[in-house]
Amino acid sequence: MTHSKKTIISKERIQQIYNLLDKIVVNKSNLEFIKKSKSYCLNIFNEALTHTSTNSKTNHERLEFLGDAVLRLAASEYIEENFPNLKVGDRSALRAQLVSDEWLTKVGQEINIKQFMLIGPKAHKDKAASATLQAEATEAMIGALYECLKDIKSIKVWLKPYWDKTSKSVLEDPHRLNSKSALQEWSQGNGLDIPIYKNEELSQKHGDPRRFFCKVLINKKILGEGWGSSRKQAEKEAALKALNKLENP
Repeated sequence: MTHSKKTIISKERIQQIYNLLDKIVVNKSNLEFIKKSKSYCLNIFNEALTHTSTNSKTNHERLEFLGDAVLRLAASEYIEENFPNLKVGDRSALRAQLVSDEWLTKVGQEINIKQFMLIGPKAHKDKAASATLQAEATEAMIGALYECLKDIKSIKVWLKPYWDKTSKSVLEDPHRLNSKSALQEWSQGNGLDIPIYKNEELSQKHGDPRRFFCKVLINKKILGEGWGSSRKQAEKEAALKALNKLENP
């Protein structure tokens, strides 16, 4: 049962929601069920697409929380079905890519989710927060679809093309599974010191893809540099750049 409060949704808003659902609900019978449920599902999707910056008591946060759990389960099932021979450690590393904020942002951009969101004026103008807004809304829509349809298969059908593309990219370059571990293995294998990561926080804006800047050094020599919205992301990028440099001198 949904916890979203019933609100009066305009015909224009209803059409906006249907336009978005046309992009993500592949199964026509599911789309018909949503439309027949009328206010039940419409209120859920409207909640998912209402950002906290609107100051509305009913917003995306509850469904984003649900979507996080559903996404992880759906991604785990996808990996089991498509890559059954992957080691557990590699499965975890791949899943981390398939549920990351960066990946969610890309999906949100593909479906142009920001166009359908209700966002407060201040947040709407904050370009640095745009990626975070789209990732949160996409995750909330995953939660909304699950709450409305009670079916994880519909989530997997929607997300599979995006997962296929990301998985191919990740698995073709094993360093992307864990570039920091790969770099440490290389340094130890060559009798060198372990990599040292030096981070700088250059922005206070949450979600800024260039918030953190990182240099990775081995034996006091800078081998790679990276940017990221988190220290962890910047370090992984720096390690990947270092590996690419070492392999292609």
